[in-house]
Amino acid sequence: MTTTAYSSQTKIFHWLTALLIIAIIPLGVIAGQLPIDTDAQVATKTLLFSLHKTLGVTAFLVALARIGYALTQSKPAGLHPERKLETLLAEVVHWLLYISLVAVPLSGWIHHSAAAIAAPIWIPFAQSLPFAPTDPTVSDFFRGLHWLWSKIMVASILLHFAGAMKHHFIDKDDTLRRMWWVNNVYVSHKKSISHFPPIIAAGIFVVVAAIGAAAGILSHDKSGAPALAAVVSDWSVTDGTIGITVKQLGNDVSGRFDDWVSVISFDETAETIAGSVETTINIASLSLGSVTSQAMGTDFFDQGQFPTAVFAAELIRDGDAYVADGALSIKGITVPVSMPFAVSVDGNSATMTGAIQLDRRNFTIGASITHEGNLGFAVDMLIDLAATRE
Repeated sequence: MTTTAYSSQTKIFHWLTALLIIAIIPLGVIAGQLPIDTDAQVATKTLLFSLHKTLGVTAFLVALARIGYALTQSKPAGLHPERKLETLLAEVVHWLLYISLVAVPLSGWIHHSAAAIAAPIWIPFAQSLPFAPTDPTVSDFFRGLHWLWSKIMVASILLHFAGAMKHHFIDKDDTLRRMWWVNNVYVSHKKSISHFPPIIAAGIFVVVAAIGAAAGILSHDKSGAPALAAVVSDWSVTDGTIGITVKQLGNDVSGRFDDWVSVISFDETAETIAGSVETTINIASLSLGSVTSQAMGTDFFDQGQFPTAVFAAELIRDGDAYVADGALSIKGITVPVSMPFAVSVDGNSATMTGAIQLDRRNFTIGASITHEGNLGFAVDMLIDLAATRE
């Protein structure tokens, strides 16, 4: 580039990025709105999301190359240097777009990696990121940032487009034409524009927006329903997790319930019947990556009609081993369940871990998805908790 014209490389970067964005945004919007109530819908949604993500990672790599190239080149000055404020605002929007072209796909990529989302990225090295742990909290956080930065990117694109149209149709100058391959001769201006003030201004805007969004995301009650009331119990749970793992398109998708209460009676000295447990789970507190909202639907947990699940069992001792023998009720359907568990008691403190595999079909969860390759029948549940004796 010179102070009067853009290079062919810059034009290629510009229009390649534009084509990628034109494809990526509709794919993401359409895929996000599609239901996953049938095998055909799962296949379509997965295909669109895979296209969206693969093109997104491609756009991220192109944006990095484009920014690196731009920082090493002299940028042509505006055709109206006397309009200092307009020129500065145009540059701020330009760099806001550059930054969002990195932030949007990167945050989506981290969300994908942290959630172990089933819809694959069709680039060999892109399926996961080594610095993004598989964790629902990390996944939800970056999903929120991805949503925020995508809105900033769309706003930047609209402003950029509006500015180009103003120059072309109102000012009737060569601003738009000089980004195309035409043999125009441009009037030379005093010097190229400094990159740094616009970069700093755009960077401050993105950081402030991210901080505000982070505060909102971290403080947001994801449950969408009132928290369960406290219960009176011989043993009070001080910490614990109820996690689930399902297979979608052959990949593990893990999540957890964040709101649940247990009424526990337990006597470690008992020889046979050691006590009982009744655990109530707030279905709306489930975090399950990008499919959380679908999991609440009528074909899955039907959270609106059945807001809680209940597990009630006797705690039976068999030598050094224990079994919680009872029933699990989900969606008004009660199924006998026997869950082996291990417990360690130290005075008035105890820890417990247990695991069980359920069949979602027994509770008519995802009944219309009959192909196990789309959504596995088995659901692995892992429970671990710490409790104190009252």
